[in-house]
Amino acid sequence: MNILETIVAQKRKELILQKQRVTLADLEQEKYFAQQNLSLTAFLQDPAKTGIIAEFKRKSPSKGVINDKALVTEVITAYGQNGASGISVLTDQEFFGGSLDDLRSAATINQVPLLRKDFMVDEYQLWEAKAHGAAVILLIAACLTPAEVKNMAKTARTLGLEVLLEIHNEAELEHICDDVHMVGVNNRNLKTFEVSIETSLQLINKIPKEMPAIAESGISEVDTIVTLRNAGFKGFLIGENFMKQANPSIAFADFVNQLKAS
Repeated sequence: MNILETIVAQKRKELILQKQRVTLADLEQEKYFAQQNLSLTAFLQDPAKTGIIAEFKRKSPSKGVINDKALVTEVITAYGQNGASGISVLTDQEFFGGSLDDLRSAATINQVPLLRKDFMVDEYQLWEAKAHGAAVILLIAACLTPAEVKNMAKTARTLGLEVLLEIHNEAELEHICDDVHMVGVNNRNLKTFEVSIETSLQLINKIPKEMPAIAESGISEVDTIVTLRNAGFKGFLIGENFMKQANPSIAFADFVNQLKAS
C-alpha cells in the first residue's frame, strides 16, 4: 500500500472504536455543535485578510516531526491577529501528531474559520468536526468516490459546515458537485509526496468560477502567492513553512509583512 492507502486504512480502524466510545447523540450535546460558524468563503473575499489559510501541524509522514513544541492557542491567536483568512488544524494523531483536542483549543480563540484537516472517510467525522468547533471540513478526492463526496458534502451542508474539496489532478475534477463550497488543488502528490505548484496552475481554469480556488502545499515564498493569485486563486493553504520555524507566530507575521510590501 502507498502512504495514502495506509493512512485511510488506519483511519477506518480508528473510527470503529471511536464510534463505540462516542455516539452521534453525544457529539450533538457538545457546545460547539449548536454554534453558528464563521464562513471561510466570506473571509477569502475580505480584502482586509491575506487569503492565507495558516496551518497548525506537528509532524507529517514525509518530514517526520516538524514542531512538537508550539502551543496551539498561541499559534492560532497569532495567525488570526496577523490576517489569516482561515486556520487549518490537523486532527490525525497517528501520522500527523494532531487531535480533536487541538481543534477544540483553537475554537476557544474563534477569530477566523477553522478547517478540520483530516482524512474524512465517514459521515461520523462530520459530527466530530462540528462538535469540536470546525467551520469547514476537508474532503480529499483521492480518498473518496464522486458519489461519496456528494453524499458527505450534502450532509456537511445540513450541519452548517462548509466543504473544501481537495483534488490533485484533472481526473479528480469529476468529484466537484453543487454542495462543495471551495476547491483546493494540492500541489503535493499524496502517493509520492512530490510537490510542484504547476499542478495548481494547470488546473485553475478548470475549476468552476463560483467556487473559490485554494492552492495547497509547496508555498514558501511571497512570489509564489503573487503568481497563484494572478492565476486566479483566492486562498493559499500554508503549514509547514511556518510550523518548521522555532516560533511559528513570528514566522507568520514576518511573511504577512513581506506579502503586504509586495
